[in-house]
Amino acid sequence: MDYASYERELILGARLILYPTLNYAQFLETMGTRIFPSLETYLYADEKIKQTTLFNMSGIVHPRTKVYYPLHHGDILKDFEFPFIAKLPRASSRGRGVFKIHNEQEMGVYLRGTKVAYIQEYLQHRRDLRVILINYQPILAYWRECPPGGFRSNVFQGGTIHFQEIPEQALELAVECARKCRFNDVGLDFIYTAGKWYLIEANMQYGRKGLTMKGMDLKKILRDKLISGELTCR
Repeated sequence: MDYASYERELILGARLILYPTLNYAQFLETMGTRIFPSLETYLYADEKIKQTTLFNMSGIVHPRTKVYYPLHHGDILKDFEFPFIAKLPRASSRGRGVFKIHNEQEMGVYLRGTKVAYIQEYLQHRRDLRVILINYQPILAYWRECPPGGFRSNVFQGGTIHFQEIPEQALELAVECARKCRFNDVGLDFIYTAGKWYLIEANMQYGRKGLTMKGMDLKKILRDKLISGELTCR
């Protein structure tokens, strides 16, 4: 906030500003200063309702999802049959705040924990596909297998990682979705079921476990792209 005049000149004259805070990202974008990642990558982080709206408006295939505010909680069972997925609209990273609801008792427990209900159809699956993209380029993709008896594939929830047989079609779809949403530093999660790929969500604070297992250094990847001039703001 209290930058000296020469510091402001350096910032505004920079070719690219890396990872500003959200507050400064908005200011810099308004003033025409290039930033990485994109402003959209910030604005939709940990915002499931906004992401769902963006996916639907962009024509991205996404599980059927509805949002219910307190006066309309009674409509949930008019629209969904058990089991369904219920999430906290925010703070549900690493699989926390994600619930598979089997009956009215479980639904009541969920609703007591949130005023805004984010309800999603349950798509049967044993694994999902995480695709990590930097500057709209996939740098790593891997399957995340659900643990026995579980429905969440997150590593922090007992999921396991596999790197074999990554479909090229899924990588192409990930690039298409990232470009549509202007997410240029993101982990996209897909489920394949009934002959169709579904984008579940975008993770801007994606885990590093898969990268570590492959011996990849994210800082080095970013540094190399910066030096080569590949990093862009759009």
